[in-house]
Amino acid sequence: MGRLSFDIFCRVVDNYGDIGVCWRLARQLAQAPHQHEVRLWVDDLHSFSRIAPQLRTQDGSQRIDDVDIVHWTAPAPVMQPHAVVIEAFACDPPPSFIEAMARHDSLWINLEYLSAENWVESCHGLPSLQPNGLRKYFYFPGFTAKTGGLLREPGLLAKRAQWLSNPGRRLDLMKSVNVPNEQIHRLEEGALLAFLFCYPDAPARALLAGLNEQDRPALLLVPQGVYPSLAAHTSEHVHLHEVPFVDQANFDLLLWSSDLNFVRGEDSLVRALWAGKPLVWQIYAQEAGAHMDKLQAWLDQSGYPAAAQALMQHWNLGNEREVSAHLCEALKPQNWQNWQSSCADFSQKLAEYPDLAHCLVDFCTQKQRSG
Repeated sequence: MGRLSFDIFCRVVDNYGDIGVCWRLARQLAQAPHQHEVRLWVDDLHSFSRIAPQLRTQDGSQRIDDVDIVHWTAPAPVMQPHAVVIEAFACDPPPSFIEAMARHDSLWINLEYLSAENWVESCHGLPSLQPNGLRKYFYFPGFTAKTGGLLREPGLLAKRAQWLSNPGRRLDLMKSVNVPNEQIHRLEEGALLAFLFCYPDAPARALLAGLNEQDRPALLLVPQGVYPSLAAHTSEHVHLHEVPFVDQANFDLLLWSSDLNFVRGEDSLVRALWAGKPLVWQIYAQEAGAHMDKLQAWLDQSGYPAAAQALMQHWNLGNEREVSAHLCEALKPQNWQNWQSSCADFSQKLAEYPDLAHCLVDFCTQKQRSG
């Protein structure tokens, strides 16, 4: 397979989801086994730096992890387009750049949002006719073999298994994010570890209420600034600890370490899936409740037990009383065991499909050859 070159355009819309996806994809394309030339255009370097601390926010261009990073300003820097140009989530490259793409016959990929809805399979890979003659295609990530796949680094699940095989690593991770020694001791004694990364409208107090009903004490990890008012509602039984924002590698470790993960958006969902642990997904809300149909389409593929599915539906509807009740139901021993097993099974099933970076390279290579 020949070496390709990629431009990836990213507008930071919801702080970390868009750039999270683009940063992972850029590195996977640039590093082994692909080792393509990759240039990532980002309009908000400050948000980007929260998940890539080595980023220099004052620089117009820089190179990190084999990826050339360009601050996408207005007007945009003048550069020759690469062979493949990816616009992430319909962010529209600059008009002058699109004109240059036409002159260089670049392949244009519209990387779409992640969805499990049935229509995605029939739309994945369809052409989008352009008046200037550019070849443009819709590319849909997804959860089946007939979609563009999910982002997954080589050997990720084996790496996860190796890391989890040493329980001391989890305790060391807790120390690195400044969890108090008393709470680390409680984890050693069997306390539940939960992770909460949600939107501001999540019924998070209901999560605390449900955890307070359990015989088992809990430690709830929340990234700084995500839900600052929640700390006022904790108890001796459920301790809340704010963790600093970490890079993507350590974010994975937090998800791997937790017994139960509450995540939001697209990038965090996929990482929680690869953790193989029970998860609750807060999908990005849309008008007229369209997001609930998308949530149900995903739940239909998940194989998760009824108690977990009901919890997730009410979490997204914001029904505090129902969230607390269904969390208690989902944590009952038999339901909890079923939920754990179904999450591990779903993760393993998804890992049997080719990952997004491999699928994308194959797709672009085929389109380049066919003209």
